[in-house]
Amino acid sequence: MTEILSEVRGNTLWITFNRPQARNALTFAMYEGLAKLCSEVPTDGSIRAVVIHGAGCKAFAAGTDMTQFRAFESAQDALVYEARIETVLEAVERCPLPTVAVINGACTGGGAAIAGACDIRIAAQNLKFGFPIARTLGNCLAAANLARLSSLMGAGRVREMIFTARLISAPEALDYGLISEVLEDEAALMARAEDLAGTLAQMAPLTLRATKEAMRRVSAATRVEDADLIEMCYMSNDFRHGMEAFLAKEKPEWSGT
Repeated sequence: MTEILSEVRGNTLWITFNRPQARNALTFAMYEGLAKLCSEVPTDGSIRAVVIHGAGCKAFAAGTDMTQFRAFESAQDALVYEARIETVLEAVERCPLPTVAVINGACTGGGAAIAGACDIRIAAQNLKFGFPIARTLGNCLAAANLARLSSLMGAGRVREMIFTARLISAPEALDYGLISEVLEDEAALMARAEDLAGTLAQMAPLTLRATKEAMRRVSAATRVEDADLIEMCYMSNDFRHGMEAFLAKEKPEWSGT
């Protein structure tokens, strides 16, 4: 099965995370495929918008496939991973066309980070958005990712969401400004995505591109060094224990070491 699909429909590039059996958990190949599609999208007018969504009705994407973390042995592995993810998120941000995250169900971890890097987010009523890492893995988000989230929903809400490991519902996400619309179900969501893509196709491409890039530059100007924080979490006993406990469907017992 191809893990990430792309299809041009009219003036829209549709990108689909295609691991519904795993709630579209993201492999490194899927991350890289997304970055490549966003980076290489044509700007000749043949495509005017990019829509990103997840196959099936349960998840947009449920984060990174955690079995990949078992290969981590050094701090460098963790730093390379976070840099790799940031490269993908920057590719989404730098995409010269407007991007729309169409979210049905779970949108967590890496999936939530990708949605946060898109220009517009719409969701079905069953949205569950968040980063439950304080309950599951014991790792951390890179500072650039936290900056994106804070610009969308406010620093206080980001702290509360991560500290409590809770997932945000569709009404809350709408109230926070995280998403712009809530649709009743998957059928209504996909119909609205088609309609929204059509609207974007009628807008001045250079206006949209300039606005995207200006806002990206403003966000990038606030980013800080965070290698020590990434190393602290990913090299901890808690991270190794949390990963194995999650994969075994057990509750972790945190030691703070």
